[in-house]
Amino acid sequence: MKLGLEGRTAVVCASSDGLGKACAMSLAREGCAVLINGRDADRLQAAADEIRSATGATVKPVRADLNTEAGRSVLAAAGTGASILVNNNAGPEPGPFLGFEREDWEGAMEANFYAPMFMIKALLPGMRARRFGRIVNITSARVKSPTPTMALSTAPRTALTALTRSLALDVAVDNVTINNLLPERFGTHRQVEMADRMMKERGIGRDEAMAVIAETIAAKRLGKPEEFGDTCAFLCSVQAGYISGQNLQLDGGSYRGLI
Repeated sequence: MKLGLEGRTAVVCASSDGLGKACAMSLAREGCAVLINGRDADRLQAAADEIRSATGATVKPVRADLNTEAGRSVLAAAGTGASILVNNNAGPEPGPFLGFEREDWEGAMEANFYAPMFMIKALLPGMRARRFGRIVNITSARVKSPTPTMALSTAPRTALTALTRSLALDVAVDNVTINNLLPERFGTHRQVEMADRMMKERGIGRDEAMAVIAETIAAKRLGKPEEFGDTCAFLCSVQAGYISGQNLQLDGGSYRGLI
């Protein structure tokens, strides 16, 4: 299927690794020029080289810290004219609610609410003026299935979900869509970190820890980053212009609710 993305420009936040990188790779394969973003210059350049080599696309690495106003300004300026914005950022560490202090909440809000919100604010007017825009926020399955240890991640992402749902109603008339992708248990560095945490807590090896994690998924496996990236690319396509304000779970069939 041709997704109609040839010649468009996509800004993909936090994309030197993991799901962000997978989204950038899929969009590049569809003919987008992509701006990838990260804080580690070496890793960012390696990701740019990999995507460029695999796809032949124009790839521009933009080193910037999304958790600062200055960093967001740099990325937004580099992405002037972009038709696609994929919001992504690292999530906070899990832990008990009573163990989080004010600075923990402020950091989580900066990374997982303010950063994507201000990126949307910067790029949305241009999308509306050009009458084509696709915004995809990578949030978390915990938005719809909260757990006690993930409150620090769930609360800011849920606030973003509410904000963008209201925006979707306003911008649909200009052919701008806003959707959220809710991942759970993909084979990225994040799951390695979660496995390392489990290894310390339970005194088990990494293979066993990864097997325990996979067992929590109905499909009994971790998701592949490329599966996530291709889903993102479809939501950015011409064909997906009638899909907006949605929360799409990529969780191997694990969600138990109806809605």
